[in-house]
Amino acid sequence: MEKLERIKTKILSREQIKNQCNIWRFNEKKIVFTNGCFDILHLGHIEYLIQAADLGGILLIGLNSDVSVKAIKGSDRPFNSEESRAIILASLSFVDGLIIFDEETPYELIKLVKPDILVKGADYSVDQIAGHDIVQAHGGEVVTIPLTEGYSTTDLIARIKR
Repeated sequence: MEKLERIKTKILSREQIKNQCNIWRFNEKKIVFTNGCFDILHLGHIEYLIQAADLGGILLIGLNSDVSVKAIKGSDRPFNSEESRAIILASLSFVDGLIIFDEETPYELIKLVKPDILVKGADYSVDQIAGHDIVQAHGGEVVTIPLTEGYSTTDLIARIKR
């Protein structure tokens, strides 16, 4: 279980995240932040996260909690618990940290982290991305990444149901 315990150290609390961000910044690492539900992890998610990780030295993921996923996606979601989703994401070698949040958007979390780069899928315009104002106000960058065609959790769920 040593490896699992190491993976779990990437899952940070709000108290831990401030200190960890200070350490990363002290080491001159550029913090890239993205967020999502990541309910059923698929190739589209992986390609998106790899591209996000390539933008800086640290990839930090804001993960919607079970409560927040229900509020956004409906009462039948998530399929996988926040703990399962967090461990799966944290086990990816290119993910440096992860924090679970209860709100519908990560706005307050972005205010706390103040990432150098904020990333979302290209299905959002910059002005639709929660926290874009915070990041831009401190000289950071907001980036949209094209989604991998043919991969979406909604489509995957529909195929499974058929």
